[in-house]
Amino acid sequence: MAIVSCSTGQLLNAKNLKSPGMIQQIRTCARASHSCYSQIESSIQNARGNVMRNKYLTAGLGAALLFAGNVSAQTGGNIVTGEGFPNPAPVVENEWGDLPAGRQWGSTAGIDIDPTDGHVVAYERCGAGALGGQGINCDSNPVDPIFKFDRHTGEVLANFGAGIMVTPHGIHVDDEGNIWVADFAGNAEGTKGHQVHKFNPDGELLMSLGTAGQPGNDSAHLNQPNDVIVGPDGSIYVADGHSGQGMLNAQALEEGRAAGLTARIVKYAPDGTYIKEWGQLGTAHGDFRTPHALEFDSQGRLWVADRGNHRLEIFDQDGNYLESRYSYGRISGFFITDDDMVYAIDSESGPLRHEAWHCGVRIGPLDEDRIVGFIPGYQTESRGEQGTAGEGVAVDADGNVFAAEGPASLPLAGGAFTKYSAR
Repeated sequence: MAIVSCSTGQLLNAKNLKSPGMIQQIRTCARASHSCYSQIESSIQNARGNVMRNKYLTAGLGAALLFAGNVSAQTGGNIVTGEGFPNPAPVVENEWGDLPAGRQWGSTAGIDIDPTDGHVVAYERCGAGALGGQGINCDSNPVDPIFKFDRHTGEVLANFGAGIMVTPHGIHVDDEGNIWVADFAGNAEGTKGHQVHKFNPDGELLMSLGTAGQPGNDSAHLNQPNDVIVGPDGSIYVADGHSGQGMLNAQALEEGRAAGLTARIVKYAPDGTYIKEWGQLGTAHGDFRTPHALEFDSQGRLWVADRGNHRLEIFDQDGNYLESRYSYGRISGFFITDDDMVYAIDSESGPLRHEAWHCGVRIGPLDEDRIVGFIPGYQTESRGEQGTAGEGVAVDADGNVFAAEGPASLPLAGGAFTKYSAR
């Protein structure tokens, strides 16, 4: 069967789909029209098999006629490369934020703004340069990983959390100034990790969700929690499961589900009582391939960065699917401002994960799937023009953009945090 190009109406036959560039054209058209993206992406992934072994498409897309519709023009630029969009924060300050004497910056993936005073709250992984694994982490090197910085000067206003976590991953500050951290990895002894922790503004541990050091997929356990956020009514939402982004076909997803791996949103009452969950490893709406970050918008809707599926999924507070966004790349983290602008940071697009898309921060309005601004990432030899960028992003009241540098971007940035400003 053939596929109709949404941009030209030209028939694209199966033999032409051996080109990664042609696959990218189909994906871009589908993202612009929204309606059939999930079907197209699933078909591409199933047909490609394992792209780590085979760069090119070696099978047809099956007996399905997929029509992508008409491309909705992105005003002013190219959403794939970011070219043509204005950069609202072109001044770059690397190695932003003070670090206590004797310490070395580690990687991070989480950063937020304290709504009570506007300052920056984040963590660094106790000198660890890579996510999880053996060696240096916040268990083997139990220094204080959580920081509060003066947003103007980078001065450390608070620093705490030693001895509690292994590999912090997501961070959130609620309306009362409490700080929530997802601890992604477990330690070798099975006594720490796979939990979410709540601290008061002074650093006192108030609550922990999940079972320390013991991953699982039931109501009492978490398995690689990525992020946490508190909803308008005080309910707690956890994005759980990091493994799906590497599952590139239907067979891999099925095997992951059979193994009990998670890709879910877990909802708790304000006191930590389990309420419900939704999602599994998959590509359908409401399923995920690594739900990597969470945000609430001004309408009380929960947004999920579904990194492996290259999309933002939007739900009501009961987990009912509402709509999606496809213009932001392979999203690692995002931030929604008080004036309803979405800032989404892409740290992972590359030749094997998301062809042609450039890493950086894409900016767009809340109620439209379009881009109006772009902050470019770092150029790298291995990823060429696609580059890399941080994994977390936050925006202060003055429009300054703060990036949390992950394992890939940390060596290029020189420190865990980078500040982008207009001047």
